[in-house]
Order: sequence, then structure tokens, then C-alpha cells
Amino acid sequence: MKKKILFALMLLSAVCVVRAAEPQKSFVNVAAAQDEKVAEIKFDTLTHDFGTFLEAEPVVKCVFRFTNVGTAPLVIHQAIASCGCTVPTYTKDPVQPGAKGQIEVTYNGKGKFPGPFQKIVTVRYNSKNPKEKVNLVVKGNMKAAE
Repeated sequence: MKKKILFALMLLSAVCVVRAAEPQKSFVNVAAAQDEKVAEIKFDTLTHDFGTFLEAEPVVKCVFRFTNVGTAPLVIHQAIASCGCTVPTYTKDPVQPGAKGQIEVTYNGKGKFPGPFQKIVTVRYNSKNPKEKVNLVVKGNMKAAE
């Protein structure tokens, strides 16, 4: 009799350990998830090619236009260039859903070696995923002055 009780207790404790190790299912309120407002950015283009320009006029600019296709106001937290010769400027004001915004990128090749270049501007904004980012690319070819 003692062996049967001991066996039953061991079996019960084993079942409890297995159940505790199983991931618990969470119930999501579907209505609340559908009402969640998020900002989402959509650029017209992610790349701009300056083409060939002369070293005598080393400063070139372009504009990347975007639309907030989300349901919440979009706020750009950062726009960081891959080097100091490339400077992005952007609006600090929230961009409302459906509205448009822009990021202006200036490349200054003064004092740089002539030839092809490619620079990246990383844009971070208030997306649902805080690690989400968008990379914008500017490239071109600076021709040496003759």
C-alpha cells in the first residue's frame, strides 16, 4: 500500500513539473489589438544617385519624400549619416496619418578624394518595433577638377 501511495505521489509531482514547464497560452483581446494605433513610414524612393559632379562644386543635395501610411502620428527620432560629409535634416514635428514629410540630405565632398561614393542615412522613428529602421542611400561620382 505504501508503494502505491508513493508511486502516485511521484507520478503527480512529475505531471506538475511537466505542466509548469509548458509555455502558458495568453489570451489577446482582439478588439484592443485592432484599435492599436501605429505609425508606418513609406518612402517614394530609398536611393538617390547624384550622378557625376565636379570637385569644384562639391556640395550636392537631394530630398527623400515619405508618407505616414500608419494610423498614429509619425515622429522621426533620428536620421544618422554613415559619415560626417553627409548631413540629413528632417522635420521635428509629428507627421499625421496620411500626411507627407521629407528628409533633405546634403553631401559635401570638399576635401574628399574624387571618385565614386556611397553613403547611408539610417532613419529611426516611432514604429511598433523600436528596433525598426529605414536605410536611405545616396551615391554619386565626384570628378576631379582639371
